[in-house]
Amino acid sequence: MATASVTSKGQITIPVAVRVALGLEAGSRVEFVQTEAGKFAIVAATNSVNALKGMLRKPSSPVSIDDMNAAIASHGAKAQ
Repeated sequence: MATASVTSKGQITIPVAVRVALGLEAGSRVEFVQTEAGKFAIVAATNSVNALKGMLRKPSSPVSIDDMNAAIASHGAKAQ
């Protein structure tokens, strides 16, 4: 397992094994994708969106459009 330390400026050096595996070079961009509470995946920003496939679990049951709209309306009302 590769590890890195965070500097006082909030910076890290990505270990060489991780850079090689992700195909990162100087100037490459990475994205931090939250996979669940307290866990993130580092993804090379040069990858297509297809590289994210399988990163998140499918919901246990399908959600209808009406349910999605109701959730959006509910959370939107709370934000105001």
